[in-house]
Amino acid sequence: FNEVTTLFHEFGHALHGMLANSKYESLSGTSVFWDFVELPSQIFENWCYEKECLDLFAKHYETGEKIPEDLIERIKKASNYLQGYQTVRQISFGLLDMAYHSQDPSQIEDIFDFEKEVMKKTELLPSVPNTLMSTAFSHIFQGGYSSGYYSYKWAEVLDADAFELFQEKGVFDEETAKSFQKNILAAGGTEHPSILYKRFRGRDPQPDALMRRAGLVKKQ
Repeated sequence: FNEVTTLFHEFGHALHGMLANSKYESLSGTSVFWDFVELPSQIFENWCYEKECLDLFAKHYETGEKIPEDLIERIKKASNYLQGYQTVRQISFGLLDMAYHSQDPSQIEDIFDFEKEVMKKTELLPSVPNTLMSTAFSHIFQGGYSSGYYSYKWAEVLDADAFELFQEKGVFDEETAKSFQKNILAAGGTEHPSILYKRFRGRDPQPDALMRRAGLVKKQ
């Protein structure tokens, strides 16, 4: 199943490039603000949990039988396993990243003490003695995510909120799909992401959708 979601995810990036419709390469396709680039990819992962989509291809290789609905439901439930912990953990990494990149490094005398002070805001379990996240945090020191690690969680807010519109209108609703193509995929970085998103969604993104998808709050 991870291979399916990865395929949908990466094809979202591909569509962002293939459907680009802007004059300048520097503002085309995936050339957008860092915390907006994962919306076109992550939103497509949502279709992997929709029966209407799975019925198009998820069939037994010998019998042609469609994937059973109860299996889809079990996959959905499994996706929420430990979501509370995962959410807090991701936020803790984002806070640690921001803490490092909003400090004068010469003022950090002890990395262990610095990390411990930052992480205690989100600590759920006792820390393991003589271990540090900072020394293994390659994302922010060599992976291009310095002061931008929060973008992982922010992109989830965007894609969950955007997909709820598809759920309201229909996961294959043509009008909604054309709006997403025009305002998100084709537009690239020609306008500020907040403007493009509001043009598609009709309002600012709301984190409630992510909380509902993660099973952390009940759906109304």
